[in-house]
Amino acid sequence: MSTMSNPIVEEFDQATLAALYEETFRNFEEGTITEGRVVAIQKDRVIVDIGYKSEGVIPMNQFLPDELPTMAIGDKLQVYIEQREDSDGNLVLSKEKADKMKIWEELEVSHTEEKEVQGKVVSRIKGGMMVDIGVKAFLPGSQIDLTPVRDLDSLVGKTFPFKIIKINHRRGNVVISRRALLEETRDKKRKTTLETLAEGQLIEGAVKNITDYGAFLDLGGIDGLLHITDISWGRVGHPSDMFSVGDRLAVLVLKYDKESGRISLGLKQKTADPWMEIAAKYPESSRVAGKVVSLTDYGAFVELEPGVEGLVHVSEMSWTHEVRHPSRVVAVGDAIDAQVLHVDQQGRKISLGMKQTAPNPWDIIQSRYPVGTRIEGKVKSVTDFGAFVGLDEGIDGLIHISDMSWTKHIKHPSELFKKAQRVEAVILRIDKEKERLSLGFKQLTSDPWETEIPSRYQVGGTATGTIAKIADFGVFIELEGDVEGLIHISETGQDSQGKLEELFKIGESITAKVVKVDCEERKIALSVREHSQESDTKNLETYNSGQVEFDQSLGRAAQDKEAATEQGSE
Repeated sequence: MSTMSNPIVEEFDQATLAALYEETFRNFEEGTITEGRVVAIQKDRVIVDIGYKSEGVIPMNQFLPDELPTMAIGDKLQVYIEQREDSDGNLVLSKEKADKMKIWEELEVSHTEEKEVQGKVVSRIKGGMMVDIGVKAFLPGSQIDLTPVRDLDSLVGKTFPFKIIKINHRRGNVVISRRALLEETRDKKRKTTLETLAEGQLIEGAVKNITDYGAFLDLGGIDGLLHITDISWGRVGHPSDMFSVGDRLAVLVLKYDKESGRISLGLKQKTADPWMEIAAKYPESSRVAGKVVSLTDYGAFVELEPGVEGLVHVSEMSWTHEVRHPSRVVAVGDAIDAQVLHVDQQGRKISLGMKQTAPNPWDIIQSRYPVGTRIEGKVKSVTDFGAFVGLDEGIDGLIHISDMSWTKHIKHPSELFKKAQRVEAVILRIDKEKERLSLGFKQLTSDPWETEIPSRYQVGGTATGTIAKIADFGVFIELEGDVEGLIHISETGQDSQGKLEELFKIGESITAKVVKVDCEERKIALSVREHSQESDTKNLETYNSGQVEFDQSLGRAAQDKEAATEQGSE
């Protein structure tokens, strides 16, 4: 038999083989996904058999860290055919691209069927957030929540369900929304809530928003208002003092307007009104115990029982001290005893007093210190008008500036008194109603205007003192005994202050005539002019008297000379 090849047969065999090859590997097109089987796991790669003429290689870095420990030979994988033959004739596969294509397919199905997808917020970007839902998706700021979110950074790292509202695989764009799901959930809850909602119903809701006038509660897709007046039978300063956003409350439906959709809620209505029998429970003059719950500039509110508060005004906190702010006496949380002063059941007000639980020291003062009694105490404070002196009983008495000296003009009490200085004084007046105690310092000694001054400074006499002050109308002279005298400008011999300041100097000694002493007005009038006139008159009289004596002396001398002449002639 001939062994020579037949060209026709060879051509037929090659065509057949090509057709068989094409048929065999038709399902191994580049850019498609197929299933493969792990045949080897090496240090930096995984060998996969997809039934092709050669095995494919997948780099190890395309596998997640938690996939490698459980991987075994024989495991099946979805792989992406990148290239059937590279320059070396190797089959190039990608698990990473297969996973992404699978994710995109699932996302497109979710978008078409409007299914939820889970995603993790990874970062904040301009206009919204970037979310990982298997691929990077954009969450617009308007689609984050039902209400604007102030702190977007707080969402980073959190996982939420989302709805795909736009997807473009070719461009790799996905836009998602969380708000759409929340709206769907809210609408479902609202429908269910409205079907069962009725006035008088006890319903649970979450505090959604707090305002000055109340709190809005989410009752399940619909909001209701819990007004501040329906929170408690007692006083509520601000709803935020009672609740925080997110708190869950059981409330009563007070009113439901189906047309407007408004719902009024009540919390205090769950319990009976404690003010109905308050007058009988807390009669006036009775003693009560309570807890300080809040402070204002004018007093402290004290809770006597849940829903019932009374006010201790600052004027009712102490018998002896003027309380400028209640925080100086009590603090929030303090337990105190008080006396009921007045109950206004209709106005829902109770007036309390703290000082009434202790004896009134003004009763003790009035009996212990009659007018005229000498006392000793420490200076508590010095003001422009006087000095306050504290007594042992806790009461402060006032030494008015007018009761500090009989004779000296006191410009400011600090000239005589300093804080913490111990002083003696005399009780002048006690006004229990107004709680005032008047003290006198000058009354420790007798009034010199009644005894010493009239005899020491008599009209027509002279007085010597030191110039203390120069005014528009005259010059003040400080005389002996801390007495002050005035030389009126008309008694200085000058007609203007400028000339007074040229003639008189503060601190210089001066002598003047006493022209008037008014003990009732406590004034001494002096005159330099009259004193000068008297001095001039006396000097003239002295001069004239000396001249007469001189003339008389000359006359006697002449007579003696004449007599001597006569005797000599004889």
